Amino acid sequence: MQGIGRAEDELLPGRRRGASPFVGPAGRKTSRFRAPARNRGDRRRRILVDRRAAGPLPVDSGGDRRRRSARTPADDGMGTTSIPIRGYRRPPADWHPPNDAPGYRSTAARRPTRPLVVVPQTLSEITGPVYGHDAPGPTDHDLTRQHAGEPIGERIVVAGRVFDEDGRPLPGTLVEIWQANAAGRYAHADDRHAAPLDPNFSGCGRTLTDAQGAFRFLTIRPGAYPWRNHENAWRPAHVHFSVFGPSFLTRLVTQMYFPGDPLLAFDPIFNAVPGASARRRLVASFALDVTEPGRALGYRFDIVLRGRDATPLET
Repeated sequence: MQGIGRAEDELLPGRRRGASPFVGPAGRKTSRFRAPARNRGDRRRRILVDRRAAGPLPVDSGGDRRRRSARTPADDGMGTTSIPIRGYRRPPADWHPPNDAPGYRSTAARRPTRPLVVVPQTLSEITGPVYGHDAPGPTDHDLTRQHAGEPIGERIVVAGRVFDEDGRPLPGTLVEIWQANAAGRYAHADDRHAAPLDPNFSGCGRTLTDAQGAFRFLTIRPGAYPWRNHENAWRPAHVHFSVFGPSFLTRLVTQMYFPGDPLLAFDPIFNAVPGASARRRLVASFALDVTEPGRALGYRFDIVLRGRDATPLET
C-alpha cells in the first residue's frame, strides 16, 4: 500500500482544501477541517490533526521517513477530538508471496487479472473497527482442554509476541489459530482426508496479547496431509494464524511451520514467498524456556505487522 498522501489535502477525508491553520489547545499549530457528519448543523464536529505530533509527511519510496509518531485520541471538552495519524512502510518487493505463484496451482484461478490499484493511506486504511468479539474464554488458548477427554498426539506450546513495524509490542491484539489434528485432518466437513478425526480436538483457539504483546497456546502438533496440487503432494505440518492489528493495514493471515521439516523444500505455498529471509520468519524456533517439563515441547513464533521485518502473508 502507498504511504499517506503526497499533500495534506490527501491525508484525511472531509478536509476543506485550502483551510487555514490556527492555534489550537496548548498553543499547538493545527489544521482544522470539518469532519463528515450527517447533521450538517452540528458545527462543533471537527477533527484536529497535530502537525507537530504527526511529523513530516512520509516519502513514497518506503524509507524511514514513512514513520510518523502518533498521539492518544483525546477530547478537549469542546467537541474537538485529536486522533493519531500514522502511516506504514511498504514491505520489500520480495517479502510477500505473489498473487500468482506458478507452483501453487489454485492461485491461477483466483489471482487478480488486472493491475492492482495503490490506495493512499487515509483514515479508512490506517484505522480499524472496534471488534465486538467476546472476551476469550478460560480454555480458548488451551486446545487440549476444550473437550471432555485428552486429544491424541504430541502436546506443544506455541508462544510469541506481536510487534509493530518499529519493534514495539502490541497489547490487546486478538490472535487466533486453527490447524489439523495429529493425524493431519481438520475438523471440517470438506476435509476428505482418509485419516481419523479426534473427538477431543477441534483445532481452533484464540487469545489476546498481554501488556508486553505476548501470546501463548497449548495445542497438539499437527500432522502432514496430502493435497491435490500436484503428484504426491503433501503439506508440511503447520498452524494457521490470524492477527487483528490496530488498523485494516495490519490484518494478517499467515502460517507457522516447524523447524527441520523435510516437506518444506517441496511445499509450493511455503516457497511462494520469494525471499529466503522472509521464509525463515514463517518457521518457529524450538525454545527450551517455553517447554513445559514432562508435558509439552515449546516453540517460539514472533509476529511483526508490516515494515521491513514483517511476517509474510500466506498466499
